[in-house]
Amino acid sequence: MPTVDRQRVRKSFQKGAVRYDHLTPLQQQVVEQLVAKLHLAAGEHLLDIGCGTGRLLAALAKRFDNAQLTGLDLAFDMLQQTAARADRNLLLVQGDAETLPFRDNSFHLIVSSSTFQWCDNLNRCFGEVYRCLKPSGNFKFALFGGKTFHELHKSWQYAHKICDIKTEAGHDGTHRFHTTAEINSALLQQGFEDVNVISRLKTEWYSDVNSMLQTVKQIGAGSSRPPKGGGLGWRRVFKAMAGFYEKEYGSADGIPATYEVIYGEGNKAAISLCAKG
Repeated sequence: MPTVDRQRVRKSFQKGAVRYDHLTPLQQQVVEQLVAKLHLAAGEHLLDIGCGTGRLLAALAKRFDNAQLTGLDLAFDMLQQTAARADRNLLLVQGDAETLPFRDNSFHLIVSSSTFQWCDNLNRCFGEVYRCLKPSGNFKFALFGGKTFHELHKSWQYAHKICDIKTEAGHDGTHRFHTTAEINSALLQQGFEDVNVISRLKTEWYSDVNSMLQTVKQIGAGSSRPPKGGGLGWRRVFKAMAGFYEKEYGSADGIPATYEVIYGEGNKAAISLCAKG
């Protein structure tokens, strides 16, 4: 899979922080579904990885009155939005999901929503989660999976082909999302027990291809165009892509964009088998 530029991700979400809540109804639905899956007895120390504007933390605050809540995000502006929303004390930390800045065995519950799709190495991310969980701790998360934007992938592939654009093998220039099999395997490899991974498909509708891409870009998730572009060549490829997309998938309702929402969970063993020394 092409390497995700973590600094580009950070800068993109920095720019999209203020508009994020107004443009992400699906992500808000995912947060609601994730909260509904939480047990009432989650423990005292809770962490939200990729807390964004703080919607999930706000829901956790209502559900777990006495818990100590920590939020981590790569983008500082997102943390500012979280702080403005909060009505109780939170510990907010700027950091990366692939290298969590917390001690071993720190949290009873770790959650994350719509974050891990922006990480290349799920084994590293889930290994960090496992390390930071207390024995018997619970990990619940949601992310967008491999079928997300499949219409866009196919349309770019078509455009590259007819415009004779050379790309790396298996890479059409758009973001590649993790599959359910990859997620399940990463959880098991890191030692999680009671692993459960399920997938749900959702469809969002837009007036045209350009408005869909602009919305994705405005929330900070704009990695849906080839890495190289510009000038007449780029406009020719884009026109071919948009034309194919609208002809192949468009209707009187506009154009659809599929999102695969993957929900996953796992537990850390009551006695950690990873201890060294």
